[in-house]
Amino acid sequence: MRKRPGHERVLDGLSRVPAWGDGRKGGIGILGGSFNPAHEGHRHIALAAMKRLGLKAVWLMVSPGNPLKSNDGMGAFADRLASARVMAGGHPRIIPTDIEARLGTRYTRHTLPKLLRRFRRVRFVWLMGADNQVQIPRWQGWTEIFGMIPVIVFPRPGWTRPALAGKATRRMQHARLPAHAAGALPRTDPPAWTFLPGREHPASATMIRAALAAARGEGRSVAREAKPPAVREKRRVELAPGRRDRLGERVQLVVDSLEADKAEDVVVIDLAGKADFADRMIVASGLAGRQIQAMAEHVVEKLEKNGAPRVRVEGLGGSDWVLIDGGDIVIHLFRPEARTLYGLEKMWGMALPAEDGARDR
Repeated sequence: MRKRPGHERVLDGLSRVPAWGDGRKGGIGILGGSFNPAHEGHRHIALAAMKRLGLKAVWLMVSPGNPLKSNDGMGAFADRLASARVMAGGHPRIIPTDIEARLGTRYTRHTLPKLLRRFRRVRFVWLMGADNQVQIPRWQGWTEIFGMIPVIVFPRPGWTRPALAGKATRRMQHARLPAHAAGALPRTDPPAWTFLPGREHPASATMIRAALAAARGEGRSVAREAKPPAVREKRRVELAPGRRDRLGERVQLVVDSLEADKAEDVVVIDLAGKADFADRMIVASGLAGRQIQAMAEHVVEKLEKNGAPRVRVEGLGGSDWVLIDGGDIVIHLFRPEARTLYGLEKMWGMALPAEDGARDR
């Protein structure tokens, strides 16, 4: 069969969005960004938008390059697109797409007119977090964007109040709809936008990048970007016998707690003398967000009862990756697909659970 003119090979089969357009109809949300990497906060926004706005789908439009962000620390495009696929979790209406790369655009003001011309029957809505509502006055032609497409803004930890008091909100106040009218947004001519109150999802790409760097033993360089619980600022020395015994006791306490909560593939990694942020790293999997939350809460409770000072948690409340800083021990709790994607064990020379199983066969 002949291919249509302009047909492009779809990267890894991830995109179901043809760059030349088609005749699809209905409301579709566009959640654009670097996805460096994608995380559960993106999925949270997609699901909330479909529910509250009655959208048929949400496109996760992975940017080939963000003009406002440095390339330092920016993952390869294919990796970021793959992380969006993992986060989408096979949901039929959450669609990761490389369409912006195939259109050859980098600025939203250039991408949107092409999408609007090529998908004439779609009622698009632009989805973004409160952090982007604060930053959007730095975007090229940002007022034009509000004039092209309805916009809905979601709360983000630490950004909601600045967003509601920021330049974009003040400038576009005349086009703001009340939150109870959000369902009408796909059928409303722009400029039109609303802020949708709701739970502030704790997941953060910055936190994930910082945690990955800390897991590699790069905590000092990461501390300038963000300080997740796993980033430690003190040098480690050889463990004294008494401290070694206490550490072993706490490791076993954590392992027993995780196994009692039906954690899968619990792995303990010895970091003594290899890293300055912890002496032991424990990695485990949970099959669902609620299970991971319960695992984390029980581990924290047991560590605190055991006398561990300043136990801190990052990502609790719906994330696919929860970090627990227990001082000498750092615990990473993942959903299986996220664990495979980030591969912490590989950073320390250990096989991932899936690889162990493949060898066993």
